[in-house]
Amino acid sequence: MVHYLVSSVTFRIFGIMLIFLDIFLMAIDLHLYNSNFYIPLGYRSLSFAIALFFLVDVLLRVYVEGRQNYFSDLLNTLDAVVIGVTLLIALTYILYDKKFLRDIPRLAVLFRPLRLLILIRILQLAHQKRHLEKLTRQLVSKNKRRFKKDGFDLDLTYVTDRIIAMSFPSSGGQSFYRNPIDEVVRFLDSKHPDHYQVYNLCSESAYDPKNFHYRVRRIMVDDHNVPTLEEMLLFSKEVNDWMAQHPENVVAIHCMGGKGRTGTMVCACLIASEVVLNAKESLYIFGERRTDKTSSSKFQGIETPSQNRYVKYFEKLKISYQSSLPPRTLLVIKRFIIYSIRGDGSDLQVQIIMWQETIFSCFSSKNCMIFHDVETDRVIIDVFKCPALYEDVKVKFLCPNLPKYYDDCPFFFWFHTAFIRKNRLYLPRNELDNPHKSKTWNIYRSNFAVEVYFEEISPAVIE
Repeated sequence: MVHYLVSSVTFRIFGIMLIFLDIFLMAIDLHLYNSNFYIPLGYRSLSFAIALFFLVDVLLRVYVEGRQNYFSDLLNTLDAVVIGVTLLIALTYILYDKKFLRDIPRLAVLFRPLRLLILIRILQLAHQKRHLEKLTRQLVSKNKRRFKKDGFDLDLTYVTDRIIAMSFPSSGGQSFYRNPIDEVVRFLDSKHPDHYQVYNLCSESAYDPKNFHYRVRRIMVDDHNVPTLEEMLLFSKEVNDWMAQHPENVVAIHCMGGKGRTGTMVCACLIASEVVLNAKESLYIFGERRTDKTSSSKFQGIETPSQNRYVKYFEKLKISYQSSLPPRTLLVIKRFIIYSIRGDGSDLQVQIIMWQETIFSCFSSKNCMIFHDVETDRVIIDVFKCPALYEDVKVKFLCPNLPKYYDDCPFFFWFHTAFIRKNRLYLPRNELDNPHKSKTWNIYRSNFAVEVYFEEISPAVIE
């Protein structure tokens, strides 16, 4: 209970508000100091009550963190001194209201500058802001394992001794709730000087590579999506080459939250370097290392079914294709069957995306025919004029009457044409991106699924 209280963002914000209130009270008091206006004792006692609040705050944090650990931080020690001084001033301020003290002329001369010392509370603002930032970062990172040693507190995990997963190194306002880039630089420069390579997997955000001495590689992957199999293969080979150059070389891999896209690439590294034998083991190790079970049992592994699917594809590359890309398979989509969807499906639109470009779309009056089979609770979409698909393909469903989630759509999925068997792909609810999340299950029932039928074509048809 005590731990949750002192770790509460609300508690920290309340503390900052009290500091501003105390400074405001001091300003009013100094303004009325030479007037005949009488300031009630209750009003004067507010500063004392505020000082007591911070004294209790320090005592609670000492109780939670331990005396030696708490006072090993210089800022914590300074904060305790500030609180002690302001408590003494507030107490003197109350006693000065007593007649036997007010009759001492010299004390009246000393009291006003003494009251000005309350301005040292401004120093507390920096300390309270630091605590608020720390708590906000912990709130955003949830129960992802953090590095909390040697003066660091970062959303950063050693998956192995040489593979680091972390959230985005941020600056400006974003650093209030994510890893501050200066701290990440300090960490890598102090722990792995001249022996680290940073990989930024975000398509949506970047930073000056100069921060990391130009040791940054960027692979553009959209949030909640997957890298291409070719990108995974090239990345894993590059990491292995870097590791082989020196036994102390490490890689630091991040996306925005350091979980979905990061986990996909980390799992590829684990499989390629033979740290693990298969995709299942790599997915478990990443999630296990990224999860701090002391704060919550929520498993912080890879996020989406498509990301899981691509890690399993990568295992097949390693085992069946000797870490090479499979031969190109050309497919066209002939039919979608959607099971147990809300409504009759007449308002559905399908988009097919390759290489981040929409190459085909269809809806009720264009490129397809939609039929609702009421008896079997299926929506059948017969597709016309679908172009040839190859390698990495994304299928995205849009509908004005269904809520949007990740990727600004109701549901979507990725697949690779080389791994389609018997011209059929069946994806139940837990293998579709967005419906896999429990928050959507009031929309998508347990038997919700998407089935795709293909026709394979030869390269000669394209030519």
